[in-house]
Amino acid sequence: MGLWFSASAVVPTLVARYGLDAVRASLLTSAVQAGFVAGTLGSALFGLADRLDGRRFFMVATLVGAAANLGLLFLAPSSPAVIALRFVTGAATAGVYPVGMKMAASWADGDLGLLIGILVGALTLGSASPHLVNALGGVDWRLTIAAASLAATAAALAINAVPLGPRLGPAPRFEARAALLAWTRRPLRLANCGYLGHMWELYAMWAWLGVFLDASFRAAIDGPAAAVWARLATFGAMGVGGALGCLAGGGLADRFGRTVLTSGAMLVSGGCALVTGFLFGGPPWAVFAVAFVWGIAVVADSAQFSASVAELAPPELTGTMLTVQTCGGFLLTLVTIHVMPVLVADWGWGLAFAALAPGPFLGALAMLRLRADPAAARLADGRR
Repeated sequence: MGLWFSASAVVPTLVARYGLDAVRASLLTSAVQAGFVAGTLGSALFGLADRLDGRRFFMVATLVGAAANLGLLFLAPSSPAVIALRFVTGAATAGVYPVGMKMAASWADGDLGLLIGILVGALTLGSASPHLVNALGGVDWRLTIAAASLAATAAALAINAVPLGPRLGPAPRFEARAALLAWTRRPLRLANCGYLGHMWELYAMWAWLGVFLDASFRAAIDGPAAAVWARLATFGAMGVGGALGCLAGGGLADRFGRTVLTSGAMLVSGGCALVTGFLFGGPPWAVFAVAFVWGIAVVADSAQFSASVAELAPPELTGTMLTVQTCGGFLLTLVTIHVMPVLVADWGWGLAFAALAPGPFLGALAMLRLRADPAAARLADGRR
């Protein structure tokens, strides 16, 4: 998952060195989102996540993504081909994220939330890893890109050692209409609406938090140390905080209920969205503290939407339902990722981040409605 934000992590450097404008900087992330949407849409229509051996699908997709990411080293950052390669990277990841969740779910035995929480925690840590490499690698942005491709290649080989669990459903026959169940069945629809509210906030926060911290720290600290601290703070909030949030969220959801955890986490993250931007230029420790809490809360619920769908969906269509869910969520992120720089320019960081808050607040409402649905008794062994 280091491939996802490999280019986004070096945006401040590319803007300073190559003069990238806000639109092209946004495209470095949103092209990945668009590619992921296209990839998940194709995978859902043909039921690939349920019909293919997940390990082989994961391996081939990861190698394609690693090659596309490595291709960035041979192009000028301002080249349109860079955006095309980012699109291919996103499309390839459609064979990684939902497929990995299905493989994890196949081993669940009363701990589905924790298992998928561990996987999403790995996703979060991996997505944030380019920020750490960028901080340790100095000014050469190419090192960040190369390290992400190397890590992905290692993952493509390692996945072959993962056995498939006993709860893996049989491969269904191809039926494109099966993807519609995600929206025609009310419990699945409510879980997906909660996920959409979560995604309205998540990737816009992840894509722009590093830029925000870089600008905020530079306003508060003189000298080049500001950039290094900002990169480390970004990795700390996104990677460390996010991974902790996923692990804690998984365990708490299995114990106290999916809807309780998701609605609570979204209320906290929405509150952080309302506050964080107004701290711009303040003491770095205070800015980081709030960003760290936001990093925990913004993704603590992520795995539980997937766990909810896995528990509510027909077993033979788990992979397809997870793929449809992620497809819709990432399609929505295309809006917020591109709107953010416009809002920052017109309103400033405070109101721009605050514009993300309605998503988690509405998502919490959807999950509380799911809690009242009789089908919610299937969540977490009856712990709604």
